[in-house]
Amino acid sequence: MPINYEVINPNTDVATTKTLLHEVIPLTGTIVSGTYGTFPNDDNIKNYSHGMFQSVYDYPYLSSSANHIFDISVGFDESSPLSGSTNAVQEKKKINMYNQFSQVMLGYTGSANRVRLFESDLQLDESAADVMKEVVFVNLSRLLTKDQIKKGSMSLTVGTASWAAPFSGTKTFVDNEATNNGGTLNTAAGDYGILTGSDGVGGIVFYQAGVMVLTSSIWAGTTDFYSASTGIRDFDNQLVSGSISGSADALRHRLQNLQFNNTTEINSSVYFCRASHNKFNYSSNPTYLSSSAIRVKNQNRDNPPVSYITTIGLYNSQNELLAVAKLSEPLKKDPTNELTLRVRLDY
Repeated sequence: MPINYEVINPNTDVATTKTLLHEVIPLTGTIVSGTYGTFPNDDNIKNYSHGMFQSVYDYPYLSSSANHIFDISVGFDESSPLSGSTNAVQEKKKINMYNQFSQVMLGYTGSANRVRLFESDLQLDESAADVMKEVVFVNLSRLLTKDQIKKGSMSLTVGTASWAAPFSGTKTFVDNEATNNGGTLNTAAGDYGILTGSDGVGGIVFYQAGVMVLTSSIWAGTTDFYSASTGIRDFDNQLVSGSISGSADALRHRLQNLQFNNTTEINSSVYFCRASHNKFNYSSNPTYLSSSAIRVKNQNRDNPPVSYITTIGLYNSQNELLAVAKLSEPLKKDPTNELTLRVRLDY
């Protein structure tokens, strides 16, 4: 227990900082298709009885070592030309998925509180040329995105050629226009940016939520977006007549590469602990004295006193110890010098 305490002035002795750490996350197509088992029944792919989305893991999902990577789902707005199609499969669930993501990501609009439509621009004016009514949702795991996706770091490459050789033709979409100072729009779920490529807009990405919304126009010229025993379908036909899990399988089959940088925000409080020339020159260690004499003094004429600082303790107003900082090496302290020690608490 210290004998004396030095008061920390919150106005002059405390500062706050924020540090952003980034980590590159590469997800290749081999992870999501073909590595663990035979497509589409890979051991790292989990389908659910409700059939509303499909989960992808980095290892067989029954293993304790498996980590959740992302979820895949599809949907369309009830105003889409696909709505009300004959022989539709899971139509209500697909509309509900669109509405759910829209409510969470964009919020409501208008006096009737209807859901917004996803758009391939930053205006949210729902002009006919910009709306995305038929989409694929890729919901990235928080384990990968951390606090958010770094703006301007997203890159997605998908195959657009035939089902047998999907990567003989590819499209790459990036969010190069997005920066911390512009190129994004703030919505109910945070900022989103546009994924663009040489062939136009591929969709949007919500940075804080870690969600990508891919537009159907990516595969507009692909006649066999999905091919199975049930037949060959383009994107619209698969979205109407296929299950959500089947559409997720089709996307995994065509996902060549997905890469982004995640962001971890570290908030810090910095305390400047000041030891003036006439303070902290004596140690509170019982071994500092021997027979009432200071051990480190060899002769009476030596300049008194002297101590070595090894530890800093931060206390509250009730003198309760809250945090301890250890120095890398002892610092000599005597009446001829003053020290200012910087203590940083991360949270």
